[in-house]
Amino acid sequence: MTFQSIIDEIRNNLNKVLSEMSIYDIDFSVEPAKPGFGDVSSNVSFLLAKQLKKSPQDIAQLISEHYEQSHHTLVSKSEAHPSGYLNFFANWEKLSQLILSESDLDTFGFVEIGKQSTIVVEHTSVNPNKALHIGHIRNIIIGDTVSRILRKADYKVNVLNYIDDSGLQVADILVGFTHFGFSQEPPNGKKFDHYCGDDVYVKTTQKYEEDPSLEDIRKNVLKELEDGTSETAKFADTITRKVLANQLETCWNLSVTYDCLNFESQIIRSGLWDKIFEKLKEMKLIEFENEGKNKGCWVIRGDGKEEDKIIVRSNGTATYIAKDIPYAAWKLGLLDDPFHYEKYPVEQPNNQKLWQTTLNDSDSTENNFTGQKVITVIDSRQSRLQKIITELMAKFKSVPDAYVHLGYESVTLSSDTAKTLGIDTEGKQAQMSGRKGLYVSADSVYDLLKEKTIQETTQRHPEMSTQEIQDIAHNVAVGTIRYEMIKYDLDKIITFDLTKSLSLEGDTAPYLQYTHARASRILEKSERPSSIDVDFSLLSEKSELDLVKTIGLFGISVKDSANNLSPKVIARYCYDLAVSFNSFYEHNKVLGIGNENLENSRLCLVNSFKMTIERALDLIGIVAPDKM
Repeated sequence: MTFQSIIDEIRNNLNKVLSEMSIYDIDFSVEPAKPGFGDVSSNVSFLLAKQLKKSPQDIAQLISEHYEQSHHTLVSKSEAHPSGYLNFFANWEKLSQLILSESDLDTFGFVEIGKQSTIVVEHTSVNPNKALHIGHIRNIIIGDTVSRILRKADYKVNVLNYIDDSGLQVADILVGFTHFGFSQEPPNGKKFDHYCGDDVYVKTTQKYEEDPSLEDIRKNVLKELEDGTSETAKFADTITRKVLANQLETCWNLSVTYDCLNFESQIIRSGLWDKIFEKLKEMKLIEFENEGKNKGCWVIRGDGKEEDKIIVRSNGTATYIAKDIPYAAWKLGLLDDPFHYEKYPVEQPNNQKLWQTTLNDSDSTENNFTGQKVITVIDSRQSRLQKIITELMAKFKSVPDAYVHLGYESVTLSSDTAKTLGIDTEGKQAQMSGRKGLYVSADSVYDLLKEKTIQETTQRHPEMSTQEIQDIAHNVAVGTIRYEMIKYDLDKIITFDLTKSLSLEGDTAPYLQYTHARASRILEKSERPSSIDVDFSLLSEKSELDLVKTIGLFGISVKDSANNLSPKVIARYCYDLAVSFNSFYEHNKVLGIGNENLENSRLCLVNSFKMTIERALDLIGIVAPDKM
């Protein structure tokens, strides 16, 4: 547990000290200290001020005196801070040995929070009618990163991708193909998902605006979609599967994989909705409207501040939320599973199995992709709908927080980036809209980032082979996209800027990757195997100890990130780790210093950093190249 070890030791000793003082049941904190407050600090003194009728500083002094008499291995001393906090200073020789030794283990950073309980993470869920744009990518990267972090925190994770293959946007491209003469073959080798989104979808919706009477065609197609036996439904399956295949290629290229694909059309035809519909009526969670604007509809009553929500229209068709309710219940294992499972015909990277639901029981496999808890990643514009579903699931399962909506804000493009990608925004940020055709595909952003990296790497390293440069460029492009999507708070709108995101300075993926490459170069030049059999007492400079401490905080960061479902925590940790290493590099020579023992100790520290940042970057799906 590395730095957690000193925290645990302090907490245990403080409990013993308080017990000796006949003080019990105090929920105090022990955490890494801010600068100027030692290495670890506790607020215990503040919590006792009222009970002991003394100032926090006096109490801290009293506890410190008692603490010095206790057995402690990783603490060199404790002291009362004038502010009232109780501060602790590490025995760095022993703590450095513990941290750097544990960092050599494959399990470094692993935390036992989940205790192998099963959790479902559903993300992506993009309509299969267009290419993924950079706004969709935030959803995908958040979901994938959360999944990685939860596995590191000892959860079994089932990652699902919900395919909305029966909604209005699918109906729109079907109308385009069947009524407006669009060819099923894209022009000039264009990817099919790009063609559907850029041409068929956009131009079809424009025709609706020009001639509102065409909406009747759209409604008829939508109704035929819900009939799984219709020719329209069969054609829709062909088209949406072709789009989905392209979308998955984009995801896989960004190091995103799934466990199971779930199709909305199958949820509708499975009978799950009928079961939930009856349960909703039985539990009086929905009401039939006999009058007013919603006459003939089944609704969920608003809470007074918000309007009633229609779940079944007067014509008997289910709304979007009505389709989502049975899916949510299925994910929690609240309904008998009507699905069978078959392997997706194309293999994911690293041979990871990908399953897909089917209603056909021939040549299928029994499986289980439900969980004790569900996290669904959907943008904040869907908060109202997700709140309704969350409340319904709580009533069905009677367990709080069993269903969690992980919301996030949108992605915009800086005006310069939009211009580079061929969009004139008149100097303003670009808000993406697939319906209006105002969006930039994830593929386009990746291609441009890769090309820029190829140019820069070729200039810096003319000796590198074409394949080496291609690999570096791919890793940098993917790393840049992923890092920009998760380094901010989820409730912040992102403004994506190509130039800034590729900078080797500041809070960027290339900066982190370059720092790792710098450490790799040091180890390569040393021409000696790494070893933890070194003199840890020689690591005594401030920049050395700061780096040791930051390495030791990896597990604590994983725990914090998992508990709060916050990818940003790991992104920030990676940045802090890189900054700490670069400070160490600036202040300390590693090779050729004329002191073999000190050189070995510093090489051990460099190697520990290298392994730690590799593992931390892997949690956010970023590869750390050895050369850049």
